[in-house]
Amino acid sequence: MEAAGHTCVGFAEIDEFPRASYKAIHDTKGEWNRHDITQISDVEWRELKGKVDIICAGFPCQSFSVAGKRLGFDETRGTVFFEIARAVKQIQPRVVLLENVLGLLSHDSGGTFRTILNTLDELGYDVEWRVFNSKYFGVAHNRRRVFIVATPRGRDGRSGELLSI
Repeated sequence: MEAAGHTCVGFAEIDEFPRASYKAIHDTKGEWNRHDITQISDVEWRELKGKVDIICAGFPCQSFSVAGKRLGFDETRGTVFFEIARAVKQIQPRVVLLENVLGLLSHDSGGTFRTILNTLDELGYDVEWRVFNSKYFGVAHNRRRVFIVATPRGRDGRSGELLSI
């Protein structure tokens, strides 16, 4: 996103090792930074309203991956999507960009994916999604991922400031 001209204004990451990696790769000085998304209050999210145009988020894939136990929304990691939805509700960004494993589409016979799409719809967002394979984008491995793009109904989605969750 930064290579496309966007500026990251903050991020949330609970795991200390990915957080350290992110900080080593990106200049995060002065950025809004939180650890556990479940501990961020609606008031804190609302403080970002008008400052964040795009929310980019990946939520834990273990709950939906065919390589995992596929417990979905029945385990804490699987409910992180709803925390992201809570942030979307408070911030009301122009664009929401979500990423997850291909197994998200088939989890619970598609019920989980329908819940995600319906939740974004209930928040007033139009949703499109596609499956992309990293090998076609200059990455040296074969990894298919679901990308979900949501934009508010009746609003232009073009923007510049983003929040990485």
